[in-house]
Formats: sequence, C-alpha cells, structure tokens
Amino acid sequence: MSKKASAPIGIFDSGIGGLTVARALKNILPLERIIYFGDTAHLPYGEKSTASIQAYSIKIADVLLKAQCKLILIACNSASAAAFELVKAYVASKAGVFNVIDPVVNYLRENHAGHKIGLIGTKQTVNSGAYHQKIDALGEEIELVALATPLLAPMIEEGFYKNEVSQVIIKSYLDHPALQQLQGLILGCTHYPLIKADIREYYGDRVEVIDGSEIVAKATRSFLELHNLVNISDSGEKDRFLVSDYTPSFEHATRLFFGKEVNLEKYPLWE
Repeated sequence: MSKKASAPIGIFDSGIGGLTVARALKNILPLERIIYFGDTAHLPYGEKSTASIQAYSIKIADVLLKAQCKLILIACNSASAAAFELVKAYVASKAGVFNVIDPVVNYLRENHAGHKIGLIGTKQTVNSGAYHQKIDALGEEIELVALATPLLAPMIEEGFYKNEVSQVIIKSYLDHPALQQLQGLILGCTHYPLIKADIREYYGDRVEVIDGSEIVAKATRSFLELHNLVNISDSGEKDRFLVSDYTPSFEHATRLFFGKEVNLEKYPLWE
C-alpha cells in the first residue's frame, strides 16, 4: 500500500450536515481516516453570497491540504455549486477533489432517464442552477423541478426534527405543486438525510427519495479503488472533527449526525 493511500480524507461543510456523508463513507470504508471541518462560524452557506462561500472553501481546503489529505470532499451542496471548480483549481494535483452534485447526477443518468425529478435544497443550491445545467447536459430528457427549502437546514441544525414542528414544515414544502407527480426527489442538502424518513412517509412508495450521502460515499470508494488509494490497514489514528466555532449544543448535535460520540476541535478560519 502506498503512503498516500494511508493519508486521510478531508470532508467539509458549513456545519454538521456533511457528517451524514462522513458516516456513510465510514460505513463502507471503515479503515479510512477522516478529517472533518464544519465551518460553524459561517453557517448556513445557503444564505451566503457565492464570493463568500468561495473564500471560506479555499481557506478550508488549505487546512485540509496541510493535514496531507489525499482527497477533499465538499460535503455541502451550496459549496459544491459555488466553489467546486475554484477549489479543484486551487488544490491542483495535490489531492483529489469531489463534490456532492456530480455523483447524484450520474445516478440519475443510470436510473431516471425520462423521469420527472424534484430537488429540494438551500436558496444557494437551487438558484445556482448547478443541478439543472448538469442534468440538461446529460441529454436524457430528465425534467427537473427545484424548490428552495431554506427553513430545513437551520431547523435540523437546531435539533428540530422527528417532531410535530418539523413535520408541519416538511409537509408545507412538499405540498408545493411543483413537487407532485414525481418519480424521484433529490435531497439537495447533506442535512436532509436526517429527515428522510418523514419525506418517505409523505410520498409513500410513489417516489424514490434520493439520498446523496450514500451515493457520494459509493462514488468516493470507486474513485479510491480506481487510483489505488484505498486504505487497507488500521493505523490506529483517530478521525478528527474541526469546527470554526464551538458550542456545547453543536457537539451534542454531532452525535445525532455521525451516530457516535465525537470530540470537536476549535480551529478558527480567521482570528
């Protein structure tokens, strides 16, 4: 195994939503070491300008490069839409760069040609048109209808899900006429897997709820296998979880997202 194969995978998001991707990745690649960066000082990215998201993303990419990461995974749809090409150019050949949009688009090509697909996400993700452009480029006659659902990510960040309040908000969004008569619904934010059960209950078996965290994890594994970068030995080193701002409630929420206790390290991007 090469030295680079034993290097960690860097994952970042505006908050803890990307931990759903990290958890899915650890489920199928348990020997991979993860360095996670949650930019909690600037969340949510979905309400920020493109220029701001790009500035944050480059700063975080620099942190992950200094940690010798072999792959940087942008586990945020807003940052994937706004900053992927810039981060990829900045990182150059020093590491691989992945986003959470392209694997989902590839999944649609293979499984939903000719279908009507819904997308829910932040204002930044929806307004960027990134999904529309990439899906249109497939030429598979996929009709995409997108709806910004800005209350969902902060609701989940604050722990308001799996209760009556969250169910009312989720239903009010999904009742929108644009999200009817679908064959699939993309969860266009890495927070949303935590409310996947509520969304499935709303649609029943009529609509496939497309969870990007699982799709991205599988695509990451394929990339590592292709480039002989899969870690095949346990170094004993622990995963690291960095945040640009710290609160006790946030540490509690990370357990819900990642499924186990984690220790957060405060790493401010700007002093």
